[in-house]
Amino acid sequence: MNPMLSRASALITQTSFATVHDLFLERARATPDASAIEFEGKVQSYAVLADRARRLAAVLRARGVKQGDRVAILSENRPEYIEAELACAMCGAILACQNWRLAAGELGHCLVLVAPVFALVSQRSQKAFDGARPDGLVSLCFGAAYEDALAKTEPGDVIRDADPESGLLILYTSGTTGLPKGALISHRAQIARMAAMQIDCGVRRDDSFVAWAPMYHMASSDQMLATLMSGGTVIVLDGPDVGAIVDAVQSRSLGWLVMMPGPIGALIEELRGRGSIGANVACVGAMADLVPRKEITELTSLLQAPYVNSFGSTETGLPPATAAMIPVGAAEFSLDKAISTMCQVRLLGEDGVEVADGEPGEMAVRGPTLFSGYWANEATNIKDFSGGWFRMGDLFRRNPDGTISFVDRAKYMIKSGGENIYPAEIERVLLADPRIEEAAVVKREDDKWGEVPVAFIAASEPLELDDIVALCRGSLAGYKVPKDLRRIALADFPRSTSGKVQRHELEATLKE
Repeated sequence: MNPMLSRASALITQTSFATVHDLFLERARATPDASAIEFEGKVQSYAVLADRARRLAAVLRARGVKQGDRVAILSENRPEYIEAELACAMCGAILACQNWRLAAGELGHCLVLVAPVFALVSQRSQKAFDGARPDGLVSLCFGAAYEDALAKTEPGDVIRDADPESGLLILYTSGTTGLPKGALISHRAQIARMAAMQIDCGVRRDDSFVAWAPMYHMASSDQMLATLMSGGTVIVLDGPDVGAIVDAVQSRSLGWLVMMPGPIGALIEELRGRGSIGANVACVGAMADLVPRKEITELTSLLQAPYVNSFGSTETGLPPATAAMIPVGAAEFSLDKAISTMCQVRLLGEDGVEVADGEPGEMAVRGPTLFSGYWANEATNIKDFSGGWFRMGDLFRRNPDGTISFVDRAKYMIKSGGENIYPAEIERVLLADPRIEEAAVVKREDDKWGEVPVAFIAASEPLELDDIVALCRGSLAGYKVPKDLRRIALADFPRSTSGKVQRHELEATLKE
């Protein structure tokens, strides 16, 4: 290669870099007085948010946080969470977003996994944090101490010319071995996810976003950052307050109104009660496969917005298959998925070769929205990124029209109200009890949550559901606790030739 061309290419590559904080600060410069965050009736402008994030970045540096270090956060939804995301971007740290619904042992694992050097904690979460805190981990509590630290600190310098491949967030996903994994999300991935929303979901540049889903979840984190990089307003809610959600629908131009199994029924009731609301919503919903069709029909009619027929993940963002919308008011519709613009998809057989159209294959994905791998889990990264494509562990079939149809989960998983549950994490707790000889957990359809876990056990004592709930409560988040129990003989567990329990056969008995 011509050395002059090589040097020019390197310079051109450098000028094409952009980071989350670069784009946010550009919006703050362009529209300093515009509303960035609304929370409990108070408005925070872009200029104020930028100032507070820069002050927090300086506080973190003063507490010893260096570029590449992890900062843990354990908090309900509140503006300080957004400040922490932007501050970590500005000083080059990685924010490890902890799930406040986890039991102490699970939370302790997630903290130790990423080895944070500092933590930000809300008053509500302080007790849970203290019960799982690794030795020596120093924290700062939101409230008076936090505000005092910001007031006494001058806004810090922002990292310039940062590598967009640098990590920004760690979001946790359930693991097939029963322990959560930390998915590292880069600046590049977050910017690409913003583009995917605008290209495939019709989200407009200055649309507002209602952040009611937990901020440790991609359903809020991706959209919050996308909104602030685009110039919109993030309306922060402490959970699915349907009255406040409809208030936002009535008063704002919204992009993607995230709605999951669980709150949908209550939202429909609230919308019915309000009558004509004059909504301006680009799209609504998620996980259409888990929502009763009549609810999709009514919700889209009430909001006059199409329903997002999504298939994505923490690791991929909206892609790989969230480019299809269910039309407003449609009573009959297909749940086949359309491949997203911002990715490439292959369907692979067990031999790693792409299968023919019509044949089921494991989805493999590549594209700019992808995460950067699981934190401190090289063996899984090597396996899941085999051949340069990320293996999702989900089986699809490609149709003649280019859409793809979901077949099954190669890695059996339960999706309950937007949360991912792997049976192994529940079975691990059950099998630790000496009274339980065998345990298997399967999914059952649920009108409210989409899917819920059901436990099958063989036991030496006549255990009841209350016993199983009590057994799990101390070790697992509440949404992971089995909602039903089936007692069967050890010999009646269906098994493969290798001795593995066949979950699908057990699941089928729930429908008999």
